[in-house]
Amino acid sequence: MRCAPASTAESPVVFTLGHSRHPIADFVALAACHGIETVVDVRGQPWSRFNPQYNREPFRAALAAAGIGYRWEGERLSGRPRDSRFYRPDGGLDLPAVRAWPAFAQGLDEIGALAAETRIALVCAEEDPIRCHRRFLLTPPLIERKVDVRHIRKDGRIETEAAVVARARGDGNARQQDLFG
Repeated sequence: MRCAPASTAESPVVFTLGHSRHPIADFVALAACHGIETVVDVRGQPWSRFNPQYNREPFRAALAAAGIGYRWEGERLSGRPRDSRFYRPDGGLDLPAVRAWPAFAQGLDEIGALAAETRIALVCAEEDPIRCHRRFLLTPPLIERKVDVRHIRKDGRIETEAAVVARARGDGNARQQDLFG
């Protein structure tokens, strides 16, 4: 597994990480390898019947045992808000409505401030950031706030947001720069 060294970035860095179906020990090792000090859980429903190791309390306990903090922000930063005003008539998420919500903006401001103090990872279920709200809902406004967003992949490599954008566009000529090794 490749791990990221301490950041030399001048702006705050926020990592994202999907728990996928990793055994909890593998997830904790991946987070620790990258020096994550606090996991910010952005799942609206912090449990899984298929992966109960990621239910909120067992997840928090496993992280605590490894010296990693846990914070749940699913009320404000979930990709599945509870309030129906955040959904279009076709049932899809209304991104502009969510981003205009003051509680959402406050949550992102707090994430930026926390990232300036400690090494954090926003965590949700999806391993690939292309398919997760960490990227399509949270990343753009974090970048607007001058936060550097980096995605930790299951093999331990870091994928920059620029590389994810190129991959999402299907730009076969785009190559991920190896920033750490």
